[in-house]
Amino acid sequence: MSVATSRSEAPAPPTDPPHRIRVRGAAELRYARKHGATGLDHLYVRDPLKLLFPRPEAGEPPTAVVVTTSGGLVGGDELSLAIEVGAGADSLVTAQAAEKVYRSTGPDARVDVALAAGDGAWLEWLPQETILFEGARLRRQTGLNLAAGARALAGEILVFGRVARGEEMTRGLVRDAWRVRRDGRLTWADALHLDGDGPGGLAGPLNHPAGFAGARACATAVYAAPGAEADLDAAREILGQPAGVRAGVTAFPGLLVARFLAVEPLALRRAFAAYWAGLRHRLAGRPARLPRLWQI
Repeated sequence: MSVATSRSEAPAPPTDPPHRIRVRGAAELRYARKHGATGLDHLYVRDPLKLLFPRPEAGEPPTAVVVTTSGGLVGGDELSLAIEVGAGADSLVTAQAAEKVYRSTGPDARVDVALAAGDGAWLEWLPQETILFEGARLRRQTGLNLAAGARALAGEILVFGRVARGEEMTRGLVRDAWRVRRDGRLTWADALHLDGDGPGGLAGPLNHPAGFAGARACATAVYAAPGAEADLDAAREILGQPAGVRAGVTAFPGLLVARFLAVEPLALRRAFAAYWAGLRHRLAGRPARLPRLWQI
């Protein structure tokens, strides 16, 4: 096993005005199956990203928790997270708390998430909400690279504005893109792109009946497994009709994609969590629960 901790590097010559504080956080995590059990095979972190390893609950795979010690992202910050689960191994990776993206004076905050699972592996990527402040600018790319027999459950939640404070997100940039590959072949690609710096800001797409229809939170849950499309009816049964949430599941070859929209972020979180717990239990034989960090 190779393990590296945060390491100091010589600062690059400043290219921006000094009031623009930028970070370049990184985390790399790889699990491998050896001697009949899943164990840590590689670990590297660079501030402000950290990884914690709580004791898994009974019936759960090895668990890792992502922590952002900076307290949130500002314009120009970059985070890179690479999670790999080797052949036959399994893991659950979650986040300690919601990620906050603060108002930007111009530059974009960038987040790159690379997920990979080997043949026969099980990978769960379950971060908590990303809260976008008024004027935030976020570009996030999530890539899921699967071997032929791998299974994965991955998701994200976006909240537009600090709803509990009565704040609406009327301007800014949100680009949230997904790429799923099976044996190196692209099988699904999707991108949400909202640019609110032009006339009308974000009020148009967020409030229009053909857009978000007033929703202030959205979520995506992706289940990838060989033959996953055959489980569409089961997934829809698990989803049900959550109160205060508009949601649906779509099937693609080897893929189930669930979408959630809600005016109230807490209602969406609860519906998302119930679907996740039910899906992992029914389709993957995992306990019908989420990590303790997700308990409300």
